[in-house]
Amino acid sequence: MTQPESRPFAGIVAVPPAVSFWHAVAFWFKLGWIGFGGPAGQIAIMHQELVENRRWISERRFLHALNYCMLLPGPEAQQLATYIGWLLHRVPGGIAAGVLFVLPSLLILIALSWVYIAYGDLPLVAGLFYGIKPAVTAIVLQAAYRIGLRALRSDLLLGIAAASFVAIFALDAPFPLIVAAAALIGYIGGRLAPERFGTAAGHAEAGSSFGPALIDDATPTPAHASFRWSRLAGVLVIGALLWVVPMALLTLVYGWSHTLTQMGWFFTKAALLTFGGAYAVLPYVYQGAVLHYGWLTPTQMIDGLALGETTPGPLIMVVAFVAFIGGYVQAVFGPEAAFLAGAVAAVLVTWFTFLPSFVFILAGGPLVESTHGDLKFTAPLTAITAAVVGVILNLALFFGYHVLWPRGFDGPFDVPSALIALGALVALFRFQVKVLHLIAATALIGLILKLFLL
Repeated sequence: MTQPESRPFAGIVAVPPAVSFWHAVAFWFKLGWIGFGGPAGQIAIMHQELVENRRWISERRFLHALNYCMLLPGPEAQQLATYIGWLLHRVPGGIAAGVLFVLPSLLILIALSWVYIAYGDLPLVAGLFYGIKPAVTAIVLQAAYRIGLRALRSDLLLGIAAASFVAIFALDAPFPLIVAAAALIGYIGGRLAPERFGTAAGHAEAGSSFGPALIDDATPTPAHASFRWSRLAGVLVIGALLWVVPMALLTLVYGWSHTLTQMGWFFTKAALLTFGGAYAVLPYVYQGAVLHYGWLTPTQMIDGLALGETTPGPLIMVVAFVAFIGGYVQAVFGPEAAFLAGAVAAVLVTWFTFLPSFVFILAGGPLVESTHGDLKFTAPLTAITAAVVGVILNLALFFGYHVLWPRGFDGPFDVPSALIALGALVALFRFQVKVLHLIAATALIGLILKLFLL
């Protein structure tokens, strides 16, 4: 099926045809393999594909769903994919979108973790990472620009984004506090100055930038997305059983103090603390996995973060690396089955980490859909989006610092990385190169530099 081009439309453009379940599954599968750049890059890819190119959902509805996902603990990009998949094709669509968003990353990390722990130093992998990291920095910068261009529609929203950046960059304010402050400003401002948080005209402009969408601003909420207490209770009960049953089996078979049982319990708690994305919870994971349980060393944790940053999927997938190394090194199934132990631990931890995200979306989605036209609900969420722009910019600077000054400001400036990042920015902004092509090209450049020139 040919999709419309990503350009503002002129004249009358037809509403896109209905999307079949399997057509959507093919896209979610593709997204799982090209979702580089952390949450900012992944959200930018989804915006470009779903709002601009395919027009499956309008920008206003897309941002409204994104705002809700920003409020939740867990990986917001994966939750956004789950939400849109659910909106398009009910619960099966949401599960397919969420699972396929994570599955490629899990498979890649299991393979890379095994190579890492079994064969040690890998100049080949180091070279690939050397080229990809500057490109990731450029992708995040582009995401901050693209989202900011559309979300910061008034001076007040621009001010919220600037204040958010200062709060997290200079004051090291916790992300939940920034979100709460932005929501409060939006709640009050939506009543005192509603025009600064999206008037009807502004919303119309947002929804019509790329032509009418399959799920447009005024598209009625589908029957499956309508709120019902019985449906909410059903989701909560099933979600609870999906956690209790495997946790009870682990406890009965291996005991509470066993490595796999403790991993399930620890990463359940971690999943509920990931407000603000993976970086907000990494100190907690480090403290538990490295210092308390000893599942891996500090150096291994840093290397795992590098793997997580440069593979597709949510950055929180670094927990799969942590679990694989822990299960492999501790040989929980015996020395002859070290790989199996690592793989099972990685799958188990991924289950406990992402299960809450599915429950949050499938339980809360109908409530969110009932508020997308109500300013008293959308104004706080609009303010949160503005705040998130500042947070994404801070993340880009964080990446840039570690890429350009890998040994800190006291060390040398990495000129080749700077040139790769500059070239990536030009490719993205000037030539609109696809993310997958950019990642492949920069990985090849990094490999050549590391193997032959540096």
